[in-house]
Amino acid sequence: MRALLAFFTVLPLRASTLREAAASVHLLPFVGLVAGLPGAAILLLGYELPPGVAATLALGAVLLAAGLHHSDGVLDVGDALMVRGTRERRQEVLKDARVGIGGLGALFIVYAPALAALTAVADNSPVRAALALLAAEVAARSAMVLMLAFGAPAQATSSAVEFTRSLTGLRATVGVAIALAGPALLALPLGGGALLAALTVPLVALLALRVAGGAFGGISGDVSGATGELARAAFLVALSATI
Repeated sequence: MRALLAFFTVLPLRASTLREAAASVHLLPFVGLVAGLPGAAILLLGYELPPGVAATLALGAVLLAAGLHHSDGVLDVGDALMVRGTRERRQEVLKDARVGIGGLGALFIVYAPALAALTAVADNSPVRAALALLAAEVAARSAMVLMLAFGAPAQATSSAVEFTRSLTGLRATVGVAIALAGPALLALPLGGGALLAALTVPLVALLALRVAGGAFGGISGDVSGATGELARAAFLVALSATI
């Protein structure tokens, strides 16, 4: 877990290598609990702050806790999906550091619904919103694990290679089990509707695998990260519909 937290969060821990983090990637959903704690704490201030303000600060806190690393993936994937051309051309844009309108549009599509849904839950109950955000952070990392477990890297030089290579055998079984059960277990106190919201995790992962396969010929680190961000939004939107 230390290697995962060092690699996937901004916690001041000894830096870990890609290989060290990959060796424990089946435990990635647990990183969501740690990354979600600052946001959950802010949401509990919803009794003092307007729900929209608390939700905005909370979402910002969890994104910062992850070092905005996966948000960068949303930008890159958004720009690449806008490209009309070959897979090779899309792969080039995926690696391009410049930001285009596709990336900005992707940020809106991913984060605006998540913020609106979190605000709705916070308006209903700050405590429920805090629990929902923790479950959503676990859901985001769970979708990433499913992508890495069932996807194939588009390129041999992709950062996803080490992670997919690690997720085999028992690690893959444990990782998939945690990814499927984790969001549902955390959402359990929120009621049956939240359990249905947990179904968005495998659905988003499946959709992302199909899109990535067609657009890029496989997955990458950016694609995995963007999938996690989309899974958070889908989970929160589905959950807000049940309150």
